[in-house]
Amino acid sequence: MTPILSESVAHAMAKGQPVVALESTIITHGMPYPQNVQTARQVEDVITQSGAVPATIAVLDGQLHVGLEADQLEALAQAKNVAKLSRADMAVAMAAGKTGATTVAATMIAARLAGIKVFATGGIGGVHRGAETSFDISADLQELAQTPVTVVAAGAKAILDLPKTLEVLETLGAPVIAYGQDTLPAFWSRQSDLPAPLRLDSAKDIANAHLMRAHLGLPGGQLIANPIPEVDEIPQDILAPLIAQALSEAEAQGITAKAVTPFLLARIFELTDGRSLTANIALVLNNARLAAEIASELTKLQE
Repeated sequence: MTPILSESVAHAMAKGQPVVALESTIITHGMPYPQNVQTARQVEDVITQSGAVPATIAVLDGQLHVGLEADQLEALAQAKNVAKLSRADMAVAMAAGKTGATTVAATMIAARLAGIKVFATGGIGGVHRGAETSFDISADLQELAQTPVTVVAAGAKAILDLPKTLEVLETLGAPVIAYGQDTLPAFWSRQSDLPAPLRLDSAKDIANAHLMRAHLGLPGGQLIANPIPEVDEIPQDILAPLIAQALSEAEAQGITAKAVTPFLLARIFELTDGRSLTANIALVLNNARLAAEIASELTKLQE
């Protein structure tokens, strides 16, 4: 199927200009109105200022939109009971004419349909703590193994089981590339205890790696783990005990399944006096800048 492109995205795609995909769950499920729409516009502005065209993706009344006009973005930011769409439920929601925000996996699917090769997000989903009994593993990991989109993130969300997440990505053959350092970032923190499987130091090198996968006929994309700016990070030694406390509280209160992540994020926001949200916005903006550079390099290499 052909998604509906916004005017700016349609023009950019027709002219062969760099485009960066953006998810929409950060708008509908990430923060309250009006901060959500303000942040979304901020991210789009960063991409524009960095020489690319932003394409925020969402399903509106059953139609897949790649790029939202200003009024559509505003309406989505204020909408209630918006579905959170991934690979499993995206088609059903569209067939039923529903409105839904796209997760990492759904955004990658939409980007591929539109011919967009680069996607900026905050952090990917992964293997949840306790997955050895719950089997709770995000569809984002399988999507990275299947869909040829370069995803720029600050690593997997720090509340997840990062070693197991890395292990699953390795098993699936999805490249995990740290940008400019030898260890993997851990979302709000620049460093983790995990060595990076791969390292690249420039947007051009990342673009070349993307194209080489295509030349080799390899399925899937690549995860670019881009560390949060130092001035904005919450160091791991400060964050780790707070995450442990939040996890302990969730277990004590019997919070399970899909309710765990929202609880943990809200509790960490409280425990960090709001620093986690400030850091989250900073890392998304940082990822948007790098994604725009990669998209621009891809455009140059394909001229």
